[in-house]
Amino acid sequence: MNDSSWGASAGAGYAGAWPPPDQGPLPAGPARDGHDAQQTRPMPIVPDFPDAGRDAQSANRPGGRHGRRGGPEEGAARPGGPLFRDENPQEPMSTPPSAAHQPPPAAPRPSGGPSQPPQDEARQHAQQPPPPMPAHPTGKKRAGRDLRAAIGVGVGLGAVIVASLFFVKAVFIGVIAVAVVVGLWELTTRLQERKQIKAPLVPLAVGGAAMVVAGYLRGAEGAWVAMALTALAVLVWRMTEPPEGYLKDVTAGVFAAFYVPFLATFVAMMLAADDGPQRVLTFLVLTIVSDTGAYAVGWRFGKHKLAPRISPGKTREGLLGAVGFAMAAGALCMQFLVDGGAWWQGLLLGLAVAASATLGDLGESMIKRDLGIKDMGTLLPGHGGIMDRLDSLLPTAPVVWLLLVIFVGTG
Repeated sequence: MNDSSWGASAGAGYAGAWPPPDQGPLPAGPARDGHDAQQTRPMPIVPDFPDAGRDAQSANRPGGRHGRRGGPEEGAARPGGPLFRDENPQEPMSTPPSAAHQPPPAAPRPSGGPSQPPQDEARQHAQQPPPPMPAHPTGKKRAGRDLRAAIGVGVGLGAVIVASLFFVKAVFIGVIAVAVVVGLWELTTRLQERKQIKAPLVPLAVGGAAMVVAGYLRGAEGAWVAMALTALAVLVWRMTEPPEGYLKDVTAGVFAAFYVPFLATFVAMMLAADDGPQRVLTFLVLTIVSDTGAYAVGWRFGKHKLAPRISPGKTREGLLGAVGFAMAAGALCMQFLVDGGAWWQGLLLGLAVAASATLGDLGESMIKRDLGIKDMGTLLPGHGGIMDRLDSLLPTAPVVWLLLVIFVGTG
């Protein structure tokens, strides 16, 4: 064993280096080998020995560390040395290889009570189990919205719609106009916030309300004329501002006029028939049942994504549920609500409603993804905004109006 492996620990346990200077060389033979074996056995590890810098200083002192023959050795350690931590050594010496297998010495315990080394504390902290998570029923899916609020708001809106629909048609036209204006406000506000697109709201709101009334009074012809005038008003209104962004602003304005008030006008045209309230109720029931069937079946059995890049929550199983529920509801509504309707017509109507409602929902999801938002507004607790409820109703309205005209006429 060479001296470099021991470092200053040799001098830490003796008054001088081994062998003593005055004894000279040891005799050769078994006795010396035994003696060397006895002296080279592992020494007890004492924490924090003097640093190498102090040993280097001792090498320059007379009478420093001696070699095995008693002569001075370059860079030898000073005989003796501190053995306790309270002497504040600057750097610990290396551990002899023969003691590498031994565990590190434990840190001294403070007088205040027992303690553990930092390594043990970190190890025990890492092995501690994580705090318990909030208890939820395992194996059950959770809805993403407040169902109680959603159901309450839905029931309240349904009561207002049914009351205005069957008692005074003009009141229901007012309900449609208000929904259109609020929907336009939500859409234009989100466009300005997220895309800096300033679609003029004033001509859109006025033209949208006029579009609904014209469709109810003058039919499809009145709706188209009002749509054209609204688009023209958007073009002229935007001219009062600087030309920067004119094209994108008026394009968004014409799109908003078509997407919200023009599609909603078909509901007013359905209401204008003699059995208008029954037709509108059929339209509402089929759309709601389609959405409910898609949600219920998809929540329970949904595994295969329908359009993961557009709406990750929609599944093919949910679409099948929407089709089944809507077809069953369509057969019942056409048989018992609509004058002159037949159950097989209701099956076709329900299939078309399920397709148009799903496409409308996906289209709204595309708009919201492009804008980087989850909901268009916060007006309806549990639902989002008005546009979040009109997403499937608006594209379905012209489909139902057209099929009813084909099946039973304009009324």
